[in-house]
Amino acid sequence: MTSHQSTQTMKPATAAKKLGVYLEATPAEFQEGVVSRSELNALQTDPPQWLQNLRADGPHPRPVVASKLGVSISGLARGGVTEALTTEQIEALKAQAPEWLQKERAMQAEVRKETVRIKELHAEQAAKRADRDDQDR
Repeated sequence: MTSHQSTQTMKPATAAKKLGVYLEATPAEFQEGVVSRSELNALQTDPPQWLQNLRADGPHPRPVVASKLGVSISGLARGGVTEALTTEQIEALKAQAPEWLQKERAMQAEVRKETVRIKELHAEQAAKRADRDDQDR
């Protein structure tokens, strides 16, 4: 018997997500085909001009918009942002600093602080357990 290795492929939506771009803004041939793992790797290591332009100017998918604004994806929704935004639109939002954006940024900062606090607490508890285990031996 001979083993036949198949090429791993993914849907364009999955590839766009991995590339961090908005699928609807990609070229038609990208949207209509399938992307192999090697093609994805090639796009990541040596992005064509259309990919470079999308990453720089957008429109960006919600996770990228949220990251650039310093808020969560849920925060975007609470702020009424449901569509992909361009870099220019994101910069304009930052400059306007609407109340919802300020509140969401503050909330996100609190979430990050709490995450750090919990991580430190868990590390401290693990160290205490390790000390007790060492004393028991």
